[in-house]
Formats: sequence, structure tokens, C-alpha cells
Amino acid sequence: QVQLVESGGGLAQAGGSLRLSCAASGRTFSNYNKGWFRQAPGKDREFVASISWISSSTTYADSVKGRFTISRDDAKNMMYLQMNSLKPEDTAVYYCAAHWGRIATLRPDVGFWGQGTQVTVSS
Repeated sequence: QVQLVESGGGLAQAGGSLRLSCAASGRTFSNYNKGWFRQAPGKDREFVASISWISSSTTYADSVKGRFTISRDDAKNMMYLQMNSLKPEDTAVYYCAAHWGRIATLRPDVGFWGQGTQVTVSS
């Protein structure tokens, strides 16, 4: 098992920045593909970004490409999401996730998930 805890959410103004953190405990976090998802009120959970455990290659949703950056620190069992140029449509609960397989299509009932952290962007 891997336990994931997100932090760093909060209120930001449009154009501002926030940095989300995901702390892992349990099994070796470094051996999993990792990623971030978000869910806005009344909408389905959507993929935001992922990072490969073996190559550190990254993938982003088109809606955040060029604004968000995913990174990891295996020595600290941490993953991060740097969010710049925030927009009101980025408002959502953000979740970190880990799985052996592909992250972008990960179902909520598969893999390991955190409890989420709220990000609110005001216009």
C-alpha cells in the first residue's frame, strides 16, 4: 500500500501561482508512475499531469500545458505540481495518484489516491 497526502491548496488570484505537494508513505513511491488529477464541482475527475517513474518523462493535459509543471523528489518521497498563470477554470479539488500503469487514464477505483486539496482561483 501507498498512502498519499496532498497539501498546498488554497485561494489564489487569477494570474497567480500555487505549488501543490504530495507526500507518500508505505511502499517505495519511486517505483510508481505518478500524477495529478482534478475535479471541479459537477464535473468528472480529469487528468492534469503525470510523470514516469522510469524516465521522468512528463505528460500534461492541453488545458494546463505551459502553465503547470510536475516534478518529483524520490529521496523525499514527494511529488509536486507547480501551477502558474492560474485561471478561474483551474478551480477544483486536486488529487495525487500513483500506479504501475498509465496514469492519464487511471480510474478512481484503481491505484493509490490522496484525499485531495482544494484550489480556488478568483477572477
